[in-house]
Amino acid sequence: MSYSVCVYCGSRAGSNPRYAEDAETLGTALAEGGMRLVYGAGDVGLMGIVARSAMAAGGGTFGVIPEHLLKQEVGKRDLDTFIVTETMHERKKVMVMNADAIIVLPGGAGSLDEFFEVLTWRQLGLHDKPIFLLNSGGYWDKLRDLLAHIVAQEFADGSLLDFYRIVDDVPALMSGLYRAQKA
Repeated sequence: MSYSVCVYCGSRAGSNPRYAEDAETLGTALAEGGMRLVYGAGDVGLMGIVARSAMAAGGGTFGVIPEHLLKQEVGKRDLDTFIVTETMHERKKVMVMNADAIIVLPGGAGSLDEFFEVLTWRQLGLHDKPIFLLNSGGYWDKLRDLLAHIVAQEFADGSLLDFYRIVDDVPALMSGLYRAQKA
């Protein structure tokens, strides 16, 4: 099986055109790199963009969506694998279990929930998968500051900051994925 990459991202495109551009570039790059996209199975926002670009470039796709979001996120049924779960928690678990690495693109509360869950699981030793935040247009700068503040205020060990990597563009992200794939 090919190297699988879980991508968390917004069900909206956001206000900065860079977010959509990076989502499209990432989907294409994953496919061209022979990597399978694992994502939330929506056909809206950045989710839809990354999936459509991966598919257009011939990439493999694995989507997971909870029953209650089928209409809202327009479940993309033409994926290689399309799984419907009962709950959000089950969705997140299935996505991580079927991925070798995790990427977080710009997104809202759901993307933050997904990031903090995989970060916490990593902190607890439940997985050792690489986690990348694609900092499109500086989107994650304030999150970087918040995580540094959490460590500075001694609510987390400094090692927390080693469990993820913030990258500024898709080429840097792909370099990190290639290194992780070979490790």
